[in-house]
Amino acid sequence: MNVLVDTSVWSLALRRTRQRADGRVDELAQLIEEGRAILIGPVRQELLSGIRNPAQFHQLRDRLRAFPNLAIGTPDYEGAAAFFNRCRARGIQGSNTDFLICALAVRRGMSIFTTDDDFAAFTTVLPLHLHARRTR
Repeated sequence: MNVLVDTSVWSLALRRTRQRADGRVDELAQLIEEGRAILIGPVRQELLSGIRNPAQFHQLRDRLRAFPNLAIGTPDYEGAAAFFNRCRARGIQGSNTDFLICALAVRRGMSIFTTDDDFAAFTTVLPLHLHARRTR
């Protein structure tokens, strides 16, 4: 099963000082090696936003180009809006990007790899599967 990787996990892996102790960066590396790590355009945008140094921006942009964007269509945006509404009705808040990740994962049968606790709350309302790190 492919795994849609959230900004929070990519950010851990791309930091200059990596925190490998809990295995999340190693797990992402394994998913990449297996060809199962999926990147979407909005996550790419979040990763590249706010980088002030043009050289660092270009370096990261070039590294991320190894990962093609998953195509996003009208049903995905509509599904994200429906998920937003369903969660909001239950008092659960999230970002538009988070709900787009949820809609893409559900529609395409993928799990989500994240460090964001909001996704655990979403699972109480939405039919999501969160990726669990494998023990080695």
